[in-house]
Amino acid sequence: MKSIEIYTPTNGDTQIEVQFEKDTVWLNLNQISELFGRDKSVISRHFNNIFKEGELDKVSTVAKNATVQQEGSREVSREVEYYNLDAILSVGYRVNSKQGTQFRIWASQRLKEYLLEGVSINTKRLQELEKIVNIIESAESADLNQLSEAKGLLNILNNYTKSFILLNQFDSSSLELNHLEENITYEIDYNESILAIEVLKKELIKKKEASELFGNQKDKTFEGILKSITQTFDSQYLYPSIEEQASNLLYFIIKNHPFSDGNKRIGAFIFIWFLEKNKHLLKKNGEQKINDNALTALALLIAQSNPSDKELMIKLICNLITN
Repeated sequence: MKSIEIYTPTNGDTQIEVQFEKDTVWLNLNQISELFGRDKSVISRHFNNIFKEGELDKVSTVAKNATVQQEGSREVSREVEYYNLDAILSVGYRVNSKQGTQFRIWASQRLKEYLLEGVSINTKRLQELEKIVNIIESAESADLNQLSEAKGLLNILNNYTKSFILLNQFDSSSLELNHLEENITYEIDYNESILAIEVLKKELIKKKEASELFGNQKDKTFEGILKSITQTFDSQYLYPSIEEQASNLLYFIIKNHPFSDGNKRIGAFIFIWFLEKNKHLLKKNGEQKINDNALTALALLIAQSNPSDKELMIKLICNLITN
C-alpha cells in the first residue's frame, strides 16, 4: 500500500514528500536533488555511473509513475522516474554522505514501523473475522441458523474473510496462481477485435460518452499486444490459461496506450469480451466474477501502478477471475 510521509532534513530548509510502497521508499530526481543539495545534472550523472558500473540494477531500483504536471494552462500526465532507497543511498553517499546517513536512519525506522503496523492490522482483521464466523457456524441455537439474516451475515463475513486474505497476500507480494483454466476455446483475433471496438465506439458516441479520437490506433501496438497474448512455444501458449491471457490483455492495453483515447475503457471491454467468449465471465451462481465497480477500480489501479509491479498485478487479476 502506498503512503506519503514528510521528511525534513536537519538543516530544516525544505520538506520532501517521501512515498512508501513495496517495503521501500521512492523519490524522483527533483526530490533527490533537493534532498542532497546538488544540481539534477550531477545526480543524474551519478545514477548513470551507478547503473553502468553494475553497482545496482536499474530495473529493480527504478520505477515509472504517472504524474500530473501543470504546463501553462493545462494539466498533462507524464511518466516520472522514481528511485528506491537503495538507489537514493548509493547516490547520497557519493554527493553528501552525512545527509545520506541521516535519511537512511529516518527511512529505515519508518519502514520498520510500517511493516509492523501492516502485519498487526492484517493479522488482527483476519483473527476477528474468523472468530465471528466460527461463532455463527457453531451456534447451538436452531432459531439463529434458520434466520435468513444470520445466513446472510455468515455469507458476508466469509466473503470478507477471503477478501482480507487476498489483500494480505497482495500487500506481502505472496499471491499465487492456482486452479487456472487452461481450456482456451477462443483465441483473441485482431480483425475481430477492431470490429468490436468500432461497434463500441459508435455506441459511446451516440451516448455522447466518446469522441472520434476514441479507439484510433497510434501505430501497430495493439496488434502486437494481441500477438504477444497468443504466442506459443513448442505448440503451447506462453500464457497457458484463460485467466493469464485475460489479465495480460487488460494490463497491456491500459499500460501501453495503443489508442489515442479510451485505453482503459477498451482494455476493460476486451477483457470482458474475451472472458465471455471463453465462457469464463460468470460464477457458478450466474453472477459476474467482476462487477462494474470492481472492474473500474481495477483499471484505475493498473493505470497508476508501477511497471515493476506487473507480475503482482497479473496475479491479482487472475485470482479475481478464477473459478
